[in-house]
Amino acid sequence: MRKRSARATDTGQRTTIRNQRGGAARRIGIFGGTYDPIHIGHLRSAEEARERLGLDVVLFIPTADPPHKARRLAPAAHRLAMVRLALAGNAGFRVSPIEIERAGRSYTIDTLRALRERLPPDTALTLLIGLDAFRDIGTWKDYRTLFSLADLAVWSRPPHDFAAPLDLLPVAARGDFCYGRNDKTLRHRTGTHIRFVTVTALDISASAIRQRLLRGQSIRYLVPPTVERYLRRHRLYVGRHGES
Repeated sequence: MRKRSARATDTGQRTTIRNQRGGAARRIGIFGGTYDPIHIGHLRSAEEARERLGLDVVLFIPTADPPHKARRLAPAAHRLAMVRLALAGNAGFRVSPIEIERAGRSYTIDTLRALRERLPPDTALTLLIGLDAFRDIGTWKDYRTLFSLADLAVWSRPPHDFAAPLDLLPVAARGDFCYGRNDKTLRHRTGTHIRFVTVTALDISASAIRQRLLRGQSIRYLVPPTVERYLRRHRLYVGRHGES
């Protein structure tokens, strides 16, 4: 019998996300971003989060129209295509075009609500978010409601050790939380949690990759080979999209 190759699959209108064994995924990590372009740092952080948090699947969700980005992004179709290429071969990763298919600004609260409607009620969602983004969460749409829809896993790289994590929350939300079983976990009044995790330090950024492409420099080993070929073939970030 021919062995089927593992690959990342889309989850648009589907209501079941499969885990590596083919059953319904019960613990799903939600990893949104512009992915402009996706790179090795994204992939490694997601892999470590999946392993550390015991997730069945990490669902990558490319943002269509992010409210906090002023610069012009590469077209959504290209960014989605690169994510698909980058995730191929990892059965623990999936990609969803849910934000690209939805009109208007891409708000995380809307995405979590939509996923809650589509997925089985016993699905545990964990929003994966970097420390820098978490520091600005008080500016997000309906951010205090967001805490009740999913657990959060906030990651950073050494040497940050997440001392006094309660102080990282917006002042208005601190009364909704208390410390969990250890000093690196916060428990929300609705029963969800915020966990703070440290991942491998890979000093790679999408903006630096765009600038290297603009200057005609190598990006080998910063992105998967399939993504590098796609970028070269479509000449992305060579012109106006090379701006940081």
